[in-house]
Amino acid sequence: MSDRTAAVTRETAETEIELTLSIDGDGDGEVETGIGFFDHMLASFAKHGLFDLTVRCDGDTEIDDHHTVEDVAIVLGEAFDEALGDKRGIRRYADRRVPLDEAVAGVVVDVAGRPYVGFDGEFSQARVGGFTSDMARHFAYSLAMNAGLTLHAEVERGENAHHEVEALFKALARALDDATRLDERRSDTPSTKGDL
Repeated sequence: MSDRTAAVTRETAETEIELTLSIDGDGDGEVETGIGFFDHMLASFAKHGLFDLTVRCDGDTEIDDHHTVEDVAIVLGEAFDEALGDKRGIRRYADRRVPLDEAVAGVVVDVAGRPYVGFDGEFSQARVGGFTSDMARHFAYSLAMNAGLTLHAEVERGENAHHEVEALFKALARALDDATRLDERRSDTPSTKGDL
């Protein structure tokens, strides 16, 4: 198996980010973004996707959480794209639903190289700590656009935004873990075009 890892940095007037990703990891996450709940979501994403992930972000959180969440998602998407390379041998598709107490979220993903996002559902509260709940939707969008994912996500039900957002991050992690796994029966790129 090839080394499916990436290290990506991004520096703008709004954020400075250093991120490393190993797709075939153990679920180890070391995250510091300045937004406690977002750190928790990224660590959960690493744990449930079995990705090794380090994120260091110095963002303009004195303004709000938007730039930090968006830019981390951009960099994480770029890291997935880089680490997957030509996508040879991957399963490509996945569909996962995850419950967390009263909340249920689902993600269907195609690692197609063609970015598209569909999102259904709402969050029950506007904020979870220093995290704007709807930024979970924007995180999914920015990740998909930069990783080249066709992604459909849904917050099916819930009463607590913490649970709704966390179920979404876990469903995204599990779906990406499934879709990026290597299939021992396949040695080619899973496309009739021969390229993703």
